[in-house]
Amino acid sequence: MTRTRRALAGIALGMLLTGACGCGIRATTVPVDVGAAPSRVSCDTPEQPGGQSGAQGIRATVALVCGSQLVNVERVVPVPEKRPARDSLVPAVQALLEALEKEPSAAERDAGFTTGVPDGLQAAPARPGDPAGTVRLSRKPEDLAPVALSQLVCTLADSDTVSAGPGPVVLGGPDADPPRAWECGEAVRSRPESVATLGDVVRPSTTPNPSPAP
Repeated sequence: MTRTRRALAGIALGMLLTGACGCGIRATTVPVDVGAAPSRVSCDTPEQPGGQSGAQGIRATVALVCGSQLVNVERVVPVPEKRPARDSLVPAVQALLEALEKEPSAAERDAGFTTGVPDGLQAAPARPGDPAGTVRLSRKPEDLAPVALSQLVCTLADSDTVSAGPGPVVLGGPDADPPRAWECGEAVRSRPESVATLGDVVRPSTTPNPSPAP
């Protein structure tokens, strides 16, 4: 009788252990690292000081990255030298490029601002046959990282000196490839990494010859 009871007790214990293993929960001694909680950034734009040591400059806005979005930040950029109207675009674009390349200040970094525009990017004159307002760069725009391209497009689109008004920004590279157009819409500002790598090819508009006078 004693042996029978022991056998029954062993069977019952085995059933309990089987049920516990079938519940889907496994014990583990390996710690799981889920990482730190995501930090929040303020994206507050600190007020920029005016020109220092007598340096002249104009206030302009550049598009920096903050919280995975583009946020306009005010900059003091050098006043472009007085040049013929056809050449005035290049120094204005170059000043904005250098402002984009500049490392954000300590206050801006604390607020969460960064920039993806690489150093050494240069503006160049348009080629013969380029559409009016074309900006040529020392690198092909499509070779830039998407975020950097978005920063550049939105900065130029917001510049009264560079852009004639609402509409696409026309960019070209250092070679003879036709310039392309990029738009700075809300989708680009909210998700700069999603900008189209290749913009639409822009051809110069042809002006019809005037009719001969009767």
